[in-house]
Amino acid sequence: MARRYRYSRWDGTQTGFDLDAEGVLGEIADDLLYHGDLNAALRRALQSGMRAPDGRQLEGLRQLLERIARRRREELERHELSGLGEDIARRLDEVVDLERQGLDRGELPHDEAQARHQTLDEMPPDLAGRFRELSQYEFADNDARRRFEELTDELRQQLLQSQFNRMAQGMADMSPDRMAALKDMLAELNAMLAAREAGEEPDFAGFMERHGQFFPGNPQSLDELLEQMARSMAQMQALLSSMSEEQRRQLEELAEELLGDMDLSWQMNDLARHLQGAFPDLGWDRGYDFSGTDPLNLAGAPGLLERLGSLDELEHLLRSATSPAQLAEADIDRARELLGDDAADSLEQLARLARMLEEAGLIDQRDGRYELTPKGLRRIGQRALSELFSKLAKDRIGGHKVELSGSGHERSNEHKPYEFGDPFALNVEQTVRNALRRRGAGTPVRLSPEDFEVEQMEHLSRSATVLMLDLSLSMPMRDNFLAAKKVAVALHALISSQFPRDFLGIVGFSEVARELKAAQLPEVSWDFVYGTNMQHAFMLARRMLAHESGTRQIIMITDGEPTAHITPTSDGGSQVFFHYPPVQETIDKTLAEVHRCTREGIRINTFMLDASSGLRRFVERMTQMNRGRAFFTTPETLGDYVLVDFVEQKRRLRRTG
Repeated sequence: MARRYRYSRWDGTQTGFDLDAEGVLGEIADDLLYHGDLNAALRRALQSGMRAPDGRQLEGLRQLLERIARRRREELERHELSGLGEDIARRLDEVVDLERQGLDRGELPHDEAQARHQTLDEMPPDLAGRFRELSQYEFADNDARRRFEELTDELRQQLLQSQFNRMAQGMADMSPDRMAALKDMLAELNAMLAAREAGEEPDFAGFMERHGQFFPGNPQSLDELLEQMARSMAQMQALLSSMSEEQRRQLEELAEELLGDMDLSWQMNDLARHLQGAFPDLGWDRGYDFSGTDPLNLAGAPGLLERLGSLDELEHLLRSATSPAQLAEADIDRARELLGDDAADSLEQLARLARMLEEAGLIDQRDGRYELTPKGLRRIGQRALSELFSKLAKDRIGGHKVELSGSGHERSNEHKPYEFGDPFALNVEQTVRNALRRRGAGTPVRLSPEDFEVEQMEHLSRSATVLMLDLSLSMPMRDNFLAAKKVAVALHALISSQFPRDFLGIVGFSEVARELKAAQLPEVSWDFVYGTNMQHAFMLARRMLAHESGTRQIIMITDGEPTAHITPTSDGGSQVFFHYPPVQETIDKTLAEVHRCTREGIRINTFMLDASSGLRRFVERMTQMNRGRAFFTTPETLGDYVLVDFVEQKRRLRRTG
């Protein structure tokens, strides 16, 4: 059965198009070609983001970090810390007022009531002192006693939740039995940490069996449990560091008073000591600059600390991420709560960048670094070729396809699956076979594009080309490098796809020249040296073409005159001579190589990216000697000139071959 598709007008409710592997490669292609580093291109894509096929801008790490900074600033500008003590003091005043009202009802003897009034009057002004005195005070009013006990239990719970906010669900019950169980859990945990420091392996499974009710997050290992607790304690420490000295002293003394009677304070301090040693990088000494007007109380502290801590964790992850795979550790749901849907979607897509490219077979990971696969190399070349040809007027070059008729071509009795851009010389027999194999016997035979097989054409007018690419420092300094690199990649794609029997060699030259393989092209970058050694480049190109048949040519792309050459040394070796402006010896040795190329029938076509008089004079002498051609181009028109000229030469060869 043929597939059926339904189309409808876009109304804004349909799901958008996700970023795909081809889109990702297209987004990083220019960066990769310019800098020659796939891993750096991926990192820069992470930093700056990219545009998805549906037009949405995918936020990069810079924008996400700005969102985190704004969210944190909103929290800090909303709250102020004086409310931590003021709220407790107000509620203690309410307890004392209830007790005074009970004393004034006359249920106690006058002298005893007066003595108790005096005790209430003489209570210390600090929170810890008032709690200590009220804990020892014999209440006359039952409502006052109940309110004080409820406040004590509530503050104990809030203090513990502030220290261990990821265990908050396990601390909802502050009964004496529960508090005793909490103390036992902390004591056993400290014992486990001490045993680990001594080189022993603690019984984590047994610990969780006895105390798992305190850990609703169900940690799967001791390290995971400790990290959760360490982050919570570090967040509480950050809150204490954000307070004034007086605020911090009062809260610490209050915690000692509320928890010290059950030995909890000592156990918690011992645990904090262990955790600071185990996780020193969690920012135990950091503080927050609260500047708002909304008083923060202990009840709201755990939630605020959790949000600030999550923001800190996400920020740390984003700042330290050097590859997309590292972002997979991010909690997308938590990021959605903190930063919104757009930010979370962007983060999720960024984490998938490298995986999409790997799954599509465009890149591969070796020794911890990403590399282009042969398929990825072809895609880069095809993209550069399509981009350059798309800028040309159709009447200048058309599709540059090889026509079926005409001299110079014949069927090679071979066929291949059809690819976009191939001449549509259909091999009917194999095409029908493909359709029957895929769909089974029967009529009618339904063809799909993937069934098409086309004839391979043999090019009798074979040619051999060496592209000489200037890699000297002036190329990027004058913004010529990216255009030249794209032409090299596109020319390779053109020859390998449309003229597969042709030879293409590549020579990069700066202070010296070197042969480049096609697989190296995307990651080739300029050389951080001075010197334009055309002499050495012509020498290598001539040797590469020596054993090639057919029409032979050199295409040179440069923005400078020759300023370096190879010269022999007294010990039989060689060295590089460089001088700017060029000396006559460099010009002469370079022209001597041009003469050798001319004598061997190699044409040199030069594409100049700079209009300097020195380069023009040199190229004029070279073309007079070689009978090649010279073009003055710009980065914007370089691809037009090179590709049009190459294809037009192929057409002339077909007409005369």
